[in-house]
Amino acid sequence: MKNFILVAVVLLFNFGCSQIKEKHITEVSRSELENVILVDVRTPKEFNAGHLENSLNIDWLGDSFIEEFEKIKKDKSIYLYCRSGRRSAYATKYLDSLGYTSVYNLTGGYIAWEEKNK
Repeated sequence: MKNFILVAVVLLFNFGCSQIKEKHITEVSRSELENVILVDVRTPKEFNAGHLENSLNIDWLGDSFIEEFEKIKKDKSIYLYCRSGRRSAYATKYLDSLGYTSVYNLTGGYIAWEEKNK
């Protein structure tokens, strides 16, 4: 039991201390977005209500999150966004821990994107 608790604490510490790579969504150009894998981590309902062009929908809260990302090579440039940037930050940390080397959280999320592009 002690070993389990020790391993859990070490994993949480490492996961919590990993550096998130991020860019504000309003500072990313449309041409930059065309050269990366753009992933909306919101629910399908949110995605269907509006999303960035050419984005995939892989729901952070869905059962198939890991399975869907296993289809993407770990060295590809991946930009994640959600409604405000919170879920995509968690997803960015998680993918980083799985060995994805070029994952960025687009802070501000879809809300900021819509506001800029009104």
